[in-house]
Amino acid sequence: MNTPPSPPGAVRTDGSSVRIGALVPLTRPGWVEAGQHLLAGLELAVREVNEAGGIAGRPLELVVRDTAADPQKAAAAVDELAGLGVAALVGEYHSVVARAAAARADALGLPYLCSSAVLDALTDQPTEWVARLSPPQSRGWQVYADFLLGTGHSRIAVAAQPSVYWASGARILRDHLAPRGGTVIELDMRALAPTAVCDELVANGATALLLLVGHPEPAVSIVRSVRRDERLAEILIGAPAGQPEFAEWATLLGDDGAAIPFLRYLPERLSPLGTRVETALRERLAEAPSFVAFEGYDTVAVLADVLRSHGTDRARTAESWPRVAVEGTRGRIQFSRTPGISVWQWAWAPIQVVDRDPAEPDRFRILHAG
Repeated sequence: MNTPPSPPGAVRTDGSSVRIGALVPLTRPGWVEAGQHLLAGLELAVREVNEAGGIAGRPLELVVRDTAADPQKAAAAVDELAGLGVAALVGEYHSVVARAAAARADALGLPYLCSSAVLDALTDQPTEWVARLSPPQSRGWQVYADFLLGTGHSRIAVAAQPSVYWASGARILRDHLAPRGGTVIELDMRALAPTAVCDELVANGATALLLLVGHPEPAVSIVRSVRRDERLAEILIGAPAGQPEFAEWATLLGDDGAAIPFLRYLPERLSPLGTRVETALRERLAEAPSFVAFEGYDTVAVLADVLRSHGTDRARTAESWPRVAVEGTRGRIQFSRTPGISVWQWAWAPIQVVDRDPAEPDRFRILHAG
């Protein structure tokens, strides 16, 4: 007897799901709030894909692994997920973790669409297997440097911890500011207590301090120390990596956490799709969604389009990155080769410099767009 055709939108229930592996920081020392937002976006998009009929009638299934901001844990998770037969890999927020995941994905021939990590050198060598939605660090941090110069800040101190990501950020700032008359003074947070940072800022005549450090500590303690030092009443505190984006920042710092500019990857106005997704994400998170939640949603939207068009073969997925053209929540997503970037890159992800409004810390002000 012939099986009747499935009605449009029907998803098969015979267990033959299309599995995609998701890397997300969900426990400390990972940035848990960022991980929760990323996962909310991924899950919302998977639900919508399945409500619309899945992948050629097969349900899309997210297989989630917690990276806890640990590169070794992430690499092991990639091995495990590859062995489970996932069609592709998505996610991750922390750049050094995504770098480890990308290296393993490249070695295993597993397509990886990186959601939210910005380190330019995501892989040591050019790869066909990895694509990325978030803008490269060089582009975002140059926009931030232009914002600093445009607001009259040319003598910039950076409170930095050792990390490939922070070192890369400091170098981008220095290289971009120096030809324009700017100076970057590096403060080694291995050697300085938060209170000692204040003395260094005064001694060096810095007009801005950038937090190139972990969250919540020592970032929160540094902000408190600087805010309480009368000598530094006029100094700008900045956080290009985006620490003030999440509600925890406002909870921990209150008014002290306002007027600290950071990078955010949202357009000035969301598309109709973005507006609808924002409402659904707000309901899911019980708070305003961050740009990271939109990155999560867009990741699955892109990958689902690829899987529908080209099937679930890993090599065919990797070959399809240059042919992607998907309307995401923050614009039309297409990948290209960008000079100095080793992966397929969405070249025109929106970039803003924003801060929390001192008069209303739950409201964000757009200060500059790149």
